[in-house]
Amino acid sequence: MYANFLKGLFRGVIDVYPDLKGKRVVVTGGASGIGFATAERFILEGCRVAVFDRDEEALEHTKRTLSGLELGIKADVSSEAEVERAFAVLDQAFGGVDILISNAGISVRNKFINIGASQWDKVLSVNLKGMFLCSREAAKRMLDQGKGVILMTASTNGMEGHPLYADYNASKAGVILLTKTLALEFAPIIRVNSVSPGYVLTPMQKAEYTPEMLEEVNKKIPFKRHAQPEEVAALFAFLASSEASYITGANIPIDGGETAGLV
Repeated sequence: MYANFLKGLFRGVIDVYPDLKGKRVVVTGGASGIGFATAERFILEGCRVAVFDRDEEALEHTKRTLSGLELGIKADVSSEAEVERAFAVLDQAFGGVDILISNAGISVRNKFINIGASQWDKVLSVNLKGMFLCSREAAKRMLDQGKGVILMTASTNGMEGHPLYADYNASKAGVILLTKTLALEFAPIIRVNSVSPGYVLTPMQKAEYTPEMLEEVNKKIPFKRHAQPEEVAALFAFLASSEASYITGANIPIDGGETAGLV
């Protein structure tokens, strides 16, 4: 029911944050889940939006279905060459970037003793190295223009331990500290914040959890449900706007009370 309410709310052009209109926005991992919802939200705010994603099929589907999307670029954020190429394409199309939503990430459910070095490297390369590479390219442009906002998708898994996700947890903890470090280095020119979603009903979550597992998780969340991707997108929109002009170096959980304490 709540998801239908959100979709109904976002059907038309919205103007919650007028200062976002015309801003040049990049969303990595924007072809599904939180990234797709975030790209849609910024389009509805009147932004010029580009999506980076390594999944060519999902990217083509997004370009066909996401009305108002100006640019879809195939790029693996763990590759320095592909990230540099993607930003070069962006420069030609947009002439720069005002807001980066560094969101691309992967997750593999596995016992620690069964995690191979290749899996560890892959997860850390996408989830943490990808944040570094995309933030570096965006920051170069933002420093030259004298302003900008960098927002990263971390996770409540980076705030506390969760079994079966050692590589993912380590990568997301790294994102949170990367956020704080960049906020200090780039203040007051660039604001840098991270968002830590708890359980969000995304395709990645549905792929890893059976319906029974999802229901068991919901019982442990104070709000008794997963978040919708649109709810996370709404937080990104607020943090990118001038309403959040004094917020930098923060990691903001959006988790239905999950990390508030024991239920």
